Amino acid sequence: MTVFEKIEREIMADPMNMKYTAREIPPLYTVSKQARIAIVGQAPGRIAEETRLVWNDASGDRLREWMGISRETFYDSGLIAQLPMDFYYPGKGKSGDAPPRKGFADKWHPRLLEAMPDLETILLVGRYAQEFYLRDRRAENLTETVRNFKDYLPEYFPLVHPSPLNQRWMKKNAWFESDVLPVLKSVVAGSVKPI
Repeated sequence: MTVFEKIEREIMADPMNMKYTAREIPPLYTVSKQARIAIVGQAPGRIAEETRLVWNDASGDRLREWMGISRETFYDSGLIAQLPMDFYYPGKGKSGDAPPRKGFADKWHPRLLEAMPDLETILLVGRYAQEFYLRDRRAENLTETVRNFKDYLPEYFPLVHPSPLNQRWMKKNAWFESDVLPVLKSVVAGSVKPI
């Protein structure tokens, strides 16, 4: 049994996740020993849970466009790990999906990241990922953290969530497309080059 198989069994056996395991819902994440980039987002959405594939929606399409990679590279190359802050759909909240459960990433992310020794950059997509990984290194808000992305390279690359609901933010912050995305594409291209 590989280290990844062992961890997945432990995740599924964890009492915190039994309501999902009992319904035969697997934890939704992707890891690989040869991964070079890890994407840390919020939590799988309803479509991801139904299709058993993270970032399998309009937000995922936009994220892949931002990264400059194909769907095949994203899912099948083994070079892109996908580690949501929670590996299960948390349900609906007051406005959109509920937040990831507290304590989940603390418990599982360190072990999975340790088993991926060749990671070069972790993309921190959205507030929850940035709060968890950057802690007190964050700027005063998400916009300023993303604007100052170079302060966190090469270990971390903070991004706004690629949701179509963020169209207003994108229009208000045109620098994101002109200043941030070219660097993101360059970082990703350098990491997913043929080995």
